[in-house]
This record gives sequence, C-alpha cells and structure tokens, in this order.
Amino acid sequence: MQSKPTASRPLRQRAAALTAIAAITACAALSTFTAPAHAHGGAAHMVPLKKTLEDFGATVRYDSFANVFTIARNSTLVRVKAGSRTALVNGQEVKLDVPVTMRGNTAFVSHEFINQVFQSGLDKTFAIERTPSPLNPLTADEINAVVSILKASGRYQPGYRFTEITLKTPPKDEVWNFALSGQAARAPRRASVVVLDGKKLIEGTVDLAARSVTRWEPVEGAHGMVLIDDFATVQAAIEASPEYAQALKKRDIQDVKKVVATPLTVGYFDGKDSLKQEDRLLKVVSYLDVGDGNYWAHPIENLVAVVDLEKKQVVKIEDEGVIPVPLKPTAYDGRDRKLTPPPKPLEIIEPEGKNYTISGNTLHWRNWDFHVRLDSRVGLVLSTVTYNDRGTRRKVMYEGSLGGMIVPYGDPDVGWYFKAYLDSGEYGMGTLTSPIERGTDAPQNAVLLDATLADYTGAPAKVPNAIAVFERYADPEFKHQEMGKPNVSTERRELVVRWISTVGNYDYMFDWVFAENGTIGINAGATGIEAVKGVRSRTMQDATAAEDTRYGTLLDHNIVGTTHQHIYNFRLDLDVDGEANSLTEIDPVVEKNTRGGPRTSTMQTVQRTVATEKAAAQKFDASTIRLLSNANKLNKVGNPVSYQLIPYAGGTHPIAKGANFAKDEWINHRLSFMDRQIWVTRYDPEEKFPEGKYPNRSGKDTGLGQFTADDQPIVNTDNVVWLTTGTTHVARAEEWPIMPTEWVHALLKPWNYFDETPTLGLNRPASAASAASAANAANPGN
Repeated sequence: MQSKPTASRPLRQRAAALTAIAAITACAALSTFTAPAHAHGGAAHMVPLKKTLEDFGATVRYDSFANVFTIARNSTLVRVKAGSRTALVNGQEVKLDVPVTMRGNTAFVSHEFINQVFQSGLDKTFAIERTPSPLNPLTADEINAVVSILKASGRYQPGYRFTEITLKTPPKDEVWNFALSGQAARAPRRASVVVLDGKKLIEGTVDLAARSVTRWEPVEGAHGMVLIDDFATVQAAIEASPEYAQALKKRDIQDVKKVVATPLTVGYFDGKDSLKQEDRLLKVVSYLDVGDGNYWAHPIENLVAVVDLEKKQVVKIEDEGVIPVPLKPTAYDGRDRKLTPPPKPLEIIEPEGKNYTISGNTLHWRNWDFHVRLDSRVGLVLSTVTYNDRGTRRKVMYEGSLGGMIVPYGDPDVGWYFKAYLDSGEYGMGTLTSPIERGTDAPQNAVLLDATLADYTGAPAKVPNAIAVFERYADPEFKHQEMGKPNVSTERRELVVRWISTVGNYDYMFDWVFAENGTIGINAGATGIEAVKGVRSRTMQDATAAEDTRYGTLLDHNIVGTTHQHIYNFRLDLDVDGEANSLTEIDPVVEKNTRGGPRTSTMQTVQRTVATEKAAAQKFDASTIRLLSNANKLNKVGNPVSYQLIPYAGGTHPIAKGANFAKDEWINHRLSFMDRQIWVTRYDPEEKFPEGKYPNRSGKDTGLGQFTADDQPIVNTDNVVWLTTGTTHVARAEEWPIMPTEWVHALLKPWNYFDETPTLGLNRPASAASAASAANAANPGN
C-alpha cells in the first residue's frame, strides 16, 4: 500500500534518494572531502557512509573481520567491501564509480552511491501497477476532491466533521473479474462519506468521475464515532470545570494540568445511568501524571466526569469517595532500572532480494495473490485472495478483515461498570494505526508500507509505516526419514502481513499469515498497559485485600488489574473455488462394530449441512470439524473442495467462550457476536460490522443479531463467515507495568481443496548457483 497509488514505487524511491543526497550535500556540518578518484569525468564528492545511508533510511552494519559493510533498506540488501569498486545488490554485482574509502575509522562513499546502488534496477519487489485495481484506496487527491465536490454541491457546512471518507467498492463480480482477468470495473470511482453535523449523522455518496453527490441522507437515532478532536475536548472540559477541580482537591491534587483525561464511551443502560440518550456524551476517567512516563499507573479512582461534547463542558460529576492515588513511580520503559546488555545481533537477510512483489496495492508471493488496503475503521483489509494451483488461479476469499471487537470489564463500580469498548466501531482502529518500527515491531527484513486516510476535517493524512510485510521460516513443512535412506524434508515459509493499532492503553497487533500449503492464519495480539484500579490494599495480607480484589488481581502496591475480556470478530467473505458455498459439519463418533473380529467399536464420522443462518450461529466445539464447502467443485476423488474454519487455534490466555455477563445485562441487548464463535450469513455488501454500523450508545443489536433475524438459507449460496475469538484476561504480576504480547489464533485450512500435498516439490536443495552467490556475498568485491 502506498500513499499515492498512482505513482510507481521506484520513481518515489529515486525522488527520495535525490532529496536525501541534496540534503546531505547542502549540510555544511558534515565532514566531507573530495577524493582524487574520478567519477563521470570529475572529482568525486565524498560523504560519510554511515550517516548518509542512515539519513536515507537504511541500516548499516560493519563486519571488521571481513571488512564488509551490510546496508539494508526495505527490500534492498547491499554488501560492499572497503576499497572495492563493486557491490552486491540483492546478490548481483553493481559497479561503483568510486570505491568505499576509509579515512581513519570512518568510511566514505561518493555522493552518487545511493543512486548507483538503490536505483540499480535490481530490486524487483515493487512493480509498476499497469491498471489500477478498483479496490485501491482513495488517494490524497481523491479525498480532497470529495470535500471539494461536497462544497460545490452546496451541502457542505462549516463545522462539519467527517467520521468516514472511504472508497465505495464496486460490485463484487466486477472486482473478481478484474482480479482474475484484468478486466476493468464498469462502476465509476465513488466515495462513501459519513458526516457529523453537531449531534446529527449524515451519509453520502460522491461520484468522483461525475463530480456529483449521488446520495445525501440523515441517519436517525444514531451517534457517530468518537473523533480525534474529542480527545482534546474532554481534556479542556475537565481543566475548565470548577466542580472537577474541587473533587481533585479532595484527593490532594492541586494542579489539574497534571491530570490526564481518557475519553470513554458511555454504553447504553436504558436510562439507569441517568443519562439522556439524545446527548452526545463521553465519560472521563482520569490519571495523574507524576513524571514517570506512565500515568496509567496512577488512577484517580472513584471519580468520573461526564462531558457533553456539544456544550464542551462537564455536565455531571460522579464521586464515590476518595481512594488515595497510587503515587509510586512505575515506569514501563526501563528508565528506572539498569538495563541488561543487548543481545548479540540476530540478522535476517535476503541476499538475493524478496520472494514477493508488490504492484500498487496487490501483493504476489509464491502461489498467493491478494490486495491490501487500510480502512479507517477496521484497519487492514485483504481482498481477492487467490491460490495458483498448477497454473489455475483459484478463489479463496473475496474480502477478509477485522469486523469488530469489544473489551468488556467485569467491575460494577462507578468508574468501571460502563466500560465495554467497541474499539473499531466507536473509535476507528484504522485511524489509530501505530506506525511500525523495523527491528522491534517487525523483523529487519520487513517492507513497510504507508497509507493515506481522511482525517476528521476531511483532509488526507499520511499514515507512515502502516503495514509490514515479511517472509519468515516457520519450521519444517514436512519430514520423513526412512531407515538407511536419505532424509526427505523441506522448510515451511510463511508470509506475514502485519498491522498494529493503539487504542488508549492497549496496543493490538493483527497478523495475516499465508503458508505455501494454502493455510491462512489470523493472529491477534494484545500488548501495552493494563487498565488498573487504585485500591487501599498493598498486599494480599491486608484486611481490605479480599474486597479490593473481588474483580481483579493485586499487581502492585495499591494497584489491581481488573478482570476483562478481549473479544475479536473477523469478517471473512470466503469464496471457496467460487461463490456457491455451504457450511458443512463433520463429527467423529464411536459406533458399534458390526463386521466381526475382536473389536467391539469403531471410529466413524457423520456429516451434515447446516441449512440456515440461525442454525449456523453456534459455540465452537473443537471436536466438530466445520467446513465452508463448495459442493459444485470436487477434487480428483470426488470430495467437495472446502476450507476448515477454526476460531480457536491456540492462545496464551484463557479462551473467551462468550461474554461473561448475565443474560439480562444491556450489553447482550446491544451485541450478539460475543457469544457465538461461528456465524454464517448470506452475502450482503451492506452488512459489514458484527456490532452494526453505528454502535456508539446503541440500544439494540444492529449487527449480527439483525443480520440473522430473517434466518435466510445458506446452502449453495454466496456466504460470509464471521469468526469470533478472544480471551478472558485475568491479570498476573508478569504483565505489569507493561504486558508481553498475548496472542490468540484463528485458522483457515484447506480441506480436500487440493488433490494432494500442495507443497510437494518445494524442497530447496542448495544449487551450485546459490552456493556461489553465498560465497560472493561473504566477500563482496573480490
């Protein structure tokens, strides 16, 4: 994914290179000199290798024993030896006009080095997109055009805030036609728009080609998303509130500027919380900044402010009594302790370049092809996923993404009872994308892709390093050792597409993992900082400990980690070898042996097809095999081609078998997706989100509960699978003050989709050519 999909990546790389060179050349502070060697007929202008390349965005490592510099930037790996006139670029030789020159302990290169090496044409990772995909996200120019068209139409009003400006995708059949045959979509480029006019919501559609507004309709009875500027509104509101200042003084807090407000959605309790349903409100739970870099460790307990976002002021204070603020410095970045020595380097290199190519937003790796884009609400979206099976590109999935998620807490106290965050539907997890850092958030060999989203003002905003793509070793794919015969084995490779979103205290990592054998893994990881509660107890031996820890775990002196859940739902529009699919279930059973012999019982299977949407919505039992099958396509022995659906494929926290709430809780009136791990619905392009399109303060289920209410048949139809997975998070000491990433895994696995083991022939013996390349890489320039 690129910030401007219409421009080719090589051209942008060249522009970046020239910009970097210009900046370096112009910087008088750099130690430079003119080498006696000549480049292009003139004396070479030399610049420091390390600083020059790092300013360009590359990493530089030096092996003093071999006298070799290894330089990596995105998909390009360079190895060059001091004094050599050749460099190895992705395993191939490139001639240098001027060799790397050492002056004392500092290496210098010609100011043309970046152009010669990084524009050598040997990096084949990025290819020019000849025909843009109809799924490519809106460019910055298109986002600007949407707002311009609205203004020209007379519909735009000052003060409008945008909760969504995104691509309105063409019809599904047109998109598939493009993906498989290159046939351009007939539908024009259109944008979907959602506007917040004060408390009112308006939906619109803009035709970019005709420069016209084709739809403009108010949405009744719905609240819009929380927007980024709402964060500043609640902070300003509490700082301006005399009532809030008075509540702080009761807690010996004199400076409201040291209080950090968190903007929290209020949920829905049918009036039991004394809040008016028509008001646009947020609740504010606050923390004290004591200067340790971790205000989350210092909750101001039992104090909640209700802020009216239209009035921009505190309209209610809920104060249930003073609990002393935990003040012990609790840095989570290691600043308060002696750091251990760093480990020795672990290098992940691809000396001959990447095994994948990216053309615009379409990615090709081995037998897989798919499109990637970033959505402001659900984040990473993968589309038109196909597998090349012996020359035939077969459909697997039309579209897959996070559908929605919820983080409900179990504490009934004043500052906690309403906490059940619908992170994507209420806040927009794509908007809250966390830029990925190579070497920590993703491995060194990752390629990082930018994205462009519209902000709440309607302006295009670049999201740097929004998506990471990398290949990795993933254990043996298969192995067999016959006695006395050569070993037969091959490595398993995986391609990972990673996206990370930071929502308040938690950071969520999402990996889509493609294996060469046709399996697709969906991994969700939670890290960051737990939301904690201030209590009176210092240890579990205190008299107050039993009551203080009724709803959580004592993690530190005066700090309880409250019990909660992380429940994810993934919307998977699977098209298994075509759109006509059915949900099939297979149960292993024990049956009586009727064929004689010493055995009394046998293992058999019984199979059934699920008829309707309501019957498909069910708890996951790992002993039952669930398949999305295409009875119209058979493998070579006559079995329907299928993909297995596994919402729980292992995890590190206890699994969430459903929401831990009583049936009469209002959260169960608003949401259904939490309590069933598998849902299958008839395809409807308007049914996108398991919690409904506008879940903020919603009083009823407008998501999966509504989608399945008509109980449509799902046999041999175009269906969407919704997998719910997640954890019940019982806190532990090892997760404080920062939590190691805890993963849950879902899996889509081919089941009779192929005729045989799809990875036969993938064993990779070291050829003479590859051995020679390895030898050259070790001593470039010899």
